[in-house]
Amino acid sequence: MIPTTFLNELAQYTNTQIAKVVLNGSYEINTFRIKKVEAGTVELEYIIPAGSVAEVKLIELRSSAGKVVSSNTAYVPIISDTVIKHTMTVKEV
Repeated sequence: MIPTTFLNELAQYTNTQIAKVVLNGSYEINTFRIKKVEAGTVELEYIIPAGSVAEVKLIELRSSAGKVVSSNTAYVPIISDTVIKHTMTVKEV
């Protein structure tokens, strides 16, 4: 069994690696409303401004060097400013 403290350290490390969100491979967001770790879960909250993209089909969390930390397909039409809450939980399986 992996100790909870170590899982939280991994979540903290993951959080430090996330520098930006890249939508559809090109639109970058590097300002977060929330960026924190709590109980082994990385919580991000960011705004997709209306008019920045018509729809979101791919959400990538990337490091400052541009390396992909996480990648998820999605379908979110953007018709107004849209707040996205993105969570990642580090756990033993």
